[in-house]
Amino acid sequence: MAQQPAAAHEDRPLLLFLASRRSGPARRMASLVAWVTVKHRRKLRVVELDIDEVRELADALEVETAPALVLFEDNVVVDKLEGRATGPEIERFLEPHLHR
Repeated sequence: MAQQPAAAHEDRPLLLFLASRRSGPARRMASLVAWVTVKHRRKLRVVELDIDEVRELADALEVETAPALVLFEDNVVVDKLEGRATGPEIERFLEPHLHR
């Protein structure tokens, strides 16, 4: 099994943002992810990785392209959103998991 980002027994879900410097949509989505990071800082941890540098992890998570958001709870993938998303789409994606 592929190694996944360590959560270190955190109560907050982990949002993994797989981006790429070569992807215009990923660069545009970065500001939305930064906004989500600030807005939900007490409920959510956010990590950004360049998909080109962690291709093995992206493959293990079955992520085909950047941008992509992968949500972990208790070190388990609970949801995934691939492709450029709007702020409201990201909020709808996260809302069911920010219950704490």
